[in-house]
Amino acid sequence: MGNDADVAARLAALEERVAAAEAHAAILDLKSRYGALADARYTRRGPRAQPEIDEVAEQLAALFTPDAVWEGGGALGRAEGRAAIRERFRRPTLHYSWHFFVKPEIVVSGDRARGTWDVLAMITTLEGRAMWMVGVEHDEYARVDGRWLHTRMQLESQLMAPHDRGWGSVPER
Repeated sequence: MGNDADVAARLAALEERVAAAEAHAAILDLKSRYGALADARYTRRGPRAQPEIDEVAEQLAALFTPDAVWEGGGALGRAEGRAAIRERFRRPTLHYSWHFFVKPEIVVSGDRARGTWDVLAMITTLEGRAMWMVGVEHDEYARVDGRWLHTRMQLESQLMAPHDRGWGSVPER
């Protein structure tokens, strides 16, 4: 066994590792909830009724700090602050969507964190065109009152391609 100072140091190191693992898991849950809610505004037949969308938009906005920034880029726009983010999500820009967030890289530093996610989305435009969307999301997070929230989310779109045409040929090796 070690002396009291060794035990205290080992305990502090263990507490730090547990806190980092819990933060990582909470951020994974946060992103999963965001994706589920973003897609919950739609059915295969199109956007849900406005009262349902409003309820989902409220839940989505609650995943952000009051001063957060959401940046979709291009036609998706930018929203600053929780109220603006809520309003942004009240206006469906698609007929349908289903997002996959993969390959998370999450770095936690105390009550702040940042993450990068690859995103693949199957979408149907308002005009009825089925598309693939591929991009990268750059996120920043903060722990507020024990709960992890987005402080910034920025989509960097890589490609939009009609699903029936693919996104180009790949040369054989």
